[in-house]
Amino acid sequence: MSHSERLDRWVTLLDRHRGPVNALREIEYLPLAERRLLRGENTPLTIAFQDPILRGAGLSGDRLGDAMDFFDISEDDAHHLFCDCHYHGTMTGAGLASRMRHHLDRANRPSLWSRVRDFVLGHRL
Repeated sequence: MSHSERLDRWVTLLDRHRGPVNALREIEYLPLAERRLLRGENTPLTIAFQDPILRGAGLSGDRLGDAMDFFDISEDDAHHLFCDCHYHGTMTGAGLASRMRHHLDRANRPSLWSRVRDFVLGHRL
């Protein structure tokens, strides 16, 4: 599976998930080594790992580090998407799927600087 196919699969699983979804607790306060080992019950990470297709594609576990490596998620993105400080007890599968789609759309758009640069260089020709 390509990177985008893996992410699309995860977003679809989250969107369809009707059970409880728990955020990870206080990601930002853990040392990096402990942060990568972080896991919990009914988290977005366990939802991904329960999927045989994602496991077959190489997802090796339901720890934060496993998901960061497999889905190519940065430390900042993991904190923004999965930490309890951004949800205050209101995480849902559909809500997180929507948030992830928005995040992915934003990440795939060219930056303001690159658009300005292209505009300026385009007018120099």
